[in-house]
Amino acid sequence: MTYEPDVLKESMRYSLLLSGKRIRPVLLLATAEMLGVKEEDVMPFALSIEMIHTYSLIHDDLPAMDNDDFRRGMPSNHKVFGEANAILAGDALLNEGLTLAIGQALKGRSFAQAALYLSECAGAGGMIAGQSKDLLCSKSDSFSERELSFVDSHKTGKLLLAPIVIPAILCDYDDIDTLKAFGEKLGKLFQWTDDILDEEGSFEKMGKTLGKDKNDKKLTCVSLFGLQGAKERADECKEECLSLLSSLKSDASFLREMVVFVRERNH
Repeated sequence: MTYEPDVLKESMRYSLLLSGKRIRPVLLLATAEMLGVKEEDVMPFALSIEMIHTYSLIHDDLPAMDNDDFRRGMPSNHKVFGEANAILAGDALLNEGLTLAIGQALKGRSFAQAALYLSECAGAGGMIAGQSKDLLCSKSDSFSERELSFVDSHKTGKLLLAPIVIPAILCDYDDIDTLKAFGEKLGKLFQWTDDILDEEGSFEKMGKTLGKDKNDKKLTCVSLFGLQGAKERADECKEECLSLLSSLKSDASFLREMVVFVRERNH
């Protein structure tokens, strides 16, 4: 598809093609391989999730949201193209990502269910709900574990859950509940590790401004439990993820490696 004007195309490509971990599409492709789902059936969903995730990062960095000047080691989209163009680039990536998923829905019922699930994970009952709650909690002086769980399971967790569940929907996997439980735990593990790295990581490795969570009084695992407490909970969560994978009938060796990577990463 041709995008006009050029600034729209350039701002979309700028954020989408910046170096990143690509954990969400990798998770989707790895889960698909584990469950015997064809790569051509899930690749559009993998691209869709990465586009939706990128849109969320562009908007998250805006001054009205987290107000961050850097993303993936480079100036944030709005610092390069201006706030208005950054908003439009995010809008475009969201819509193009959903267009990819909806296009797959034309292939049959299971594809339609997968597209619907992705849309729900990204929407007002999913990622956006977590973002809204995150903003609300940043204006409060009192936090609860329940609020932390809601923010983490929605803002971060939903787009880490979707790539694990979508292949299971496509093949009508008989143990989808265990995969969902694993995806929910992995989302928390990823965010809690992020919270820890915001406290003791480095800009060179993380590629974004560090210490902002504390300065902005954000609700995080570290702000609620302290650095050591956050590490202990993250380690427990890692073991719970591995335990869930061990109960699957399929070979989950790659996903096991992914769990260890998520907990031990420094970026």
